[in-house]
Amino acid sequence: MNQKHLELTQVAIEFPTPRGPFCALQNVNLTIAKGEFVSLIGHSGCGKSTVLNIVAGLYQATTGGVLLNGREVDEPGPERAVVFQNHSLLPWLTTYQNVELAVKQVFRGRKTRAEMREWIEHNLELVHMSHALHKRPDEISGGMKQRVGIARALAMEPQVLLMDEPFGALDALTRAHLQDSLMEIQADLKNTVIMITHDVDEAVLLSDRIVMMTNGPSATIGEILEVKLPRPRNRIALADNAEYNHYRHQVLSFLYEKQRKVEELQPRRETAASDAGKDASGVDEPKARA
Repeated sequence: MNQKHLELTQVAIEFPTPRGPFCALQNVNLTIAKGEFVSLIGHSGCGKSTVLNIVAGLYQATTGGVLLNGREVDEPGPERAVVFQNHSLLPWLTTYQNVELAVKQVFRGRKTRAEMREWIEHNLELVHMSHALHKRPDEISGGMKQRVGIARALAMEPQVLLMDEPFGALDALTRAHLQDSLMEIQADLKNTVIMITHDVDEAVLLSDRIVMMTNGPSATIGEILEVKLPRPRNRIALADNAEYNHYRHQVLSFLYEKQRKVEELQPRRETAASDAGKDASGVDEPKARA
């Protein structure tokens, strides 16, 4: 996968605070190929959701930027659909109507009413929700709600599917079923997927590459792991697979060993920086605080 599809170049973002600007991300560089499945993983506060929001066009980078097919991303658009951890369905609408809402926004004037109905039903069938077309969110389970959220995003026919811990609030069995469904859908549709996760096994199972983020503030990409496991992938078969466990160990090593060593060195760096910031009289020079 070497075709440039989505490019993040020198992306950094600062947020204003009462104590001065807070640098959440810096020097984030990433090129993603069309049809690639990329997971972002890291400790809480490492900027994963911030990266996703910049790609979605919900945040504007302070420096650097994002290109999709050579065009700058500077606002939300239907070519980038987002699936959140919370399904975000409208409670007064049925399963069908929740998906219909997105389809009408994207395809009004481009599809007839009959074509839109067929398209809505097709996407609900992809996530195995055809049996619940006329049920409202309070009449279906949490896993089913998330399936509808995925169907709604897919129905927009996005070039890039952005997923922010889409299975994080689900029980283990439902999560596994949805992971399997997502692999099937992505194999069929060849969407580019960027997914945030805290689950190492999920990242290894689903991804072509795993992007490991350093801890914030000023978080950036620490390492990128290419996962060369053949597809389709079966979680049972991979449980005792040496290569699978090797990838898993590499991610765990980054998260819990390499990051800890960096944090242990951090106080020494801060002390050295403080000493360097003093003038001959021993008084700290004024500097912005994050």
